[in-house]
Amino acid sequence: MRRIPSRSTRRSALAILAVAAAVLVGTGPVAGAAPERSAETLTDTLVRKVSVDRINRHLVAFQRFADRAGGTRAAHTDGFRDSLDYVAGKLREAGFLVETPEFTFDRRVTDAASVVAGGTTVEPFPIIHGMNTPAGGVTGRLVHVPVDANPGCDAADYAGLDITGGIALIKRGGCTFTQKQAVAAGAGAVAAVIYNQLEGPPRGILAGGPAASRIPTGLVTMADGAALAALAGTTTTVDLRTHIVPTVSRNLIAQTRTGRTDNVVLAGAQLDSEDDVPGINDNATGSSALLEVALKLGASPKVSNAVRFAFWGATWTQFGSSAYLNSLDAQARLDIAMYLHFDILGSPNAGHFVYDGDDSDRVAPGPRPAGCARIEKTFVDFYAASGIPTEGTNYDGNTDHPGFAAAGIPVGGIYGGAFTYKTAAQAAKWGGQAGAAFDPNHQTPRDNLDNVNLDVLDRNGDAIAHAVGSFATSTEGIDGVSPRAAQPMAQEVAPAR
Repeated sequence: MRRIPSRSTRRSALAILAVAAAVLVGTGPVAGAAPERSAETLTDTLVRKVSVDRINRHLVAFQRFADRAGGTRAAHTDGFRDSLDYVAGKLREAGFLVETPEFTFDRRVTDAASVVAGGTTVEPFPIIHGMNTPAGGVTGRLVHVPVDANPGCDAADYAGLDITGGIALIKRGGCTFTQKQAVAAGAGAVAAVIYNQLEGPPRGILAGGPAASRIPTGLVTMADGAALAALAGTTTTVDLRTHIVPTVSRNLIAQTRTGRTDNVVLAGAQLDSEDDVPGINDNATGSSALLEVALKLGASPKVSNAVRFAFWGATWTQFGSSAYLNSLDAQARLDIAMYLHFDILGSPNAGHFVYDGDDSDRVAPGPRPAGCARIEKTFVDFYAASGIPTEGTNYDGNTDHPGFAAAGIPVGGIYGGAFTYKTAAQAAKWGGQAGAAFDPNHQTPRDNLDNVNLDVLDRNGDAIAHAVGSFATSTEGIDGVSPRAAQPMAQEVAPAR
């Protein structure tokens, strides 16, 4: 097949011909004239046009939607529905092909959540996919598992402990929740309480799903864990009961009208919040930046590849992105050149993390399709050009990356940090406070407009613009597909495939 020269190649060829013609007729450039400036690329234009002021206007809108809904934009609330309508309206007005496909997710409703030890009562988070206790809970002696580098991760951690029929109190870290509760069950515990090793919300999921649940398991804060540890040996009752309510939510999928539809750049962000929180840094920042990049790109840009923007609903357990992936046939999945994810971009004590596509960190489990390393390098190089160092971060199971990677789609993106602590080395690199969380208000009601570092969000918005503009122009370094002239989409072609 004959390769069609790119627009820039044709422009360069014409320029050479024009100079040659000028020399032949004796009308060359005037001596001393200023050299002609090179044309601004799509990527440069997009970075220049994306403004943190406009991103912040979207944040203000999301805050108002949360306020009207009682302080939340969770997927089953009016706060989320208003958020989705706002984004859809903006993108439709700009001319994008927009769909808001429905899906049903399992929304957990908590019926009971308490740990009572003597006269002390704490409220745990019932781990997602964990089994329930009987009504009234289970009772046993509270046993604090010794703390080491991998607390409660091995059967040897229970050697010499009288844990049969007891409640295991385990520090978080060193292995998965799934492994901790399974080892505790194997040692004879009837329930497990896992406490945070850092300040932050006690939330989590059993990665293996309900089948991996061996005993009822609750998660508590670091402070509550310390209080319970002081009560080790006390008769304790753990009551953890939830039920599932099938709930309808929506994703929002918007696509450009130009570019190849068989080599689509997919960029996404979580649109909803956790229950009972406004979710402005997590993750209205990602959605707002992505929305502004889409609006500045426009619905009919001169690109080689179509760009598809996804705003996910019900994302705590990846229901939204999973529903989307499951809706695609094999060919539609092959048509996606990559998935870029943007999460928590304005943390008050932020870092600049790039998802580890080349496995240089040696910490991220799971597949890395070919192309992930090149996506990582695109972000790293962009920040480096501005003198900003970056660090790798693993593909967290609580984000939307793993599903796409498992489907063979190259993945990448950026992240600003949440409840883990900034080290002294990181503070030296990025500024901010060592020994404090990147976002001390993560998943709390204080995650509001006041919780956003606009300077960091500005840089991250530019990084998104750079990546989207670059890959819309060419994915040759990702999947070997050479750029070609933009091709208009047929109007009858739906964008959600």
